[in-house]
Amino acid sequence: MAHRIGIIGGDGIGPEVLAEALKVIDAAGVAYEPVHYDLGGARYLATGEVLPDAVLAELATLDAILLGAVGTPEVPPGVLERGLLLKMRFALDLYVNHRPFLAPPSALNGGVDMIVIRENTEGSYAGEGGFLRKDTPHEIATQGSVNTRMGVERCVRYAFDLAQSRAARRVHLVHKTNVLTFAGDLWQRTFDIVAREYPDVTTGYDHVDAACIHFVQRPEKYDVIVTDNLFGDILTDLGGAIGGGIGRAASGNLNPARTGPSLFEPVHGSAPDIAGTGVADPRAAIISAAMMLEFLGETDAAARIHEVVRGSDDITGSTSDVGSRIAERV
Repeated sequence: MAHRIGIIGGDGIGPEVLAEALKVIDAAGVAYEPVHYDLGGARYLATGEVLPDAVLAELATLDAILLGAVGTPEVPPGVLERGLLLKMRFALDLYVNHRPFLAPPSALNGGVDMIVIRENTEGSYAGEGGFLRKDTPHEIATQGSVNTRMGVERCVRYAFDLAQSRAARRVHLVHKTNVLTFAGDLWQRTFDIVAREYPDVTTGYDHVDAACIHFVQRPEKYDVIVTDNLFGDILTDLGGAIGGGIGRAASGNLNPARTGPSLFEPVHGSAPDIAGTGVADPRAAIISAAMMLEFLGETDAAARIHEVVRGSDDITGSTSDVGSRIAERV
């Protein structure tokens, strides 16, 4: 049966790179039914709507969702992030953010082959906090980090299962346990408890500031990293920079329990400054599409796409040219 896939092109370069991702899926011979949605900054500016509940309910019935990028300069910061992206993550229980990074050795370091597993529904992005005495000289703002044992454990367990399937079989916890003594303690204790069930997986720990240095100087020390929502958000942008550029940084917002669809998207933004110029690199969207196919069980097609993209450094040209030549090789 054809997979029912929600297609959210979004704003800026989002529709452009997603068109190339769909071109590659077609070339791989995967049967799917695209269900298109007009969501993003343009819709918000036109209608005042971000993600209506009826649309969210329809998205929940799909097999997967493929997102290009959202955001326009005219929309205030946070409107789309909270009203669309975070709303989907929370409502669809997309509790794992899975971001792979792969790059050959270079003058900078010995090569990158790692996956960052970021907890995706808790932490500092859960929305806990508020204001006291707002707009006065004595204003107070609090922003808490919400961490539950269940939320941490299911993310950590996913990371260990993933590491067990890889050759290196290593998992590093990245946090700031010396300062964040409550959240960090919960993460460390949970990590240690789960680790006992995986005696064949090597474990390690780094503070997040040290991990930033290692990412640049010796990322080869890492295989699978598991971390919280905020640290994962920051680390994976750095991972994109050392892993071939943000134009090749892909992600999956996963519901491993499969109680609803998972969402796949390139890490980069909508880049309105280059929209329509044909210079956007579509590879991050194409890799995200391959991750989606793998999650849907289309492993052969996904493997072919990954292999072609890894060997695509010689492909240059416009956004459409790059997508077409990758599709031809697939």
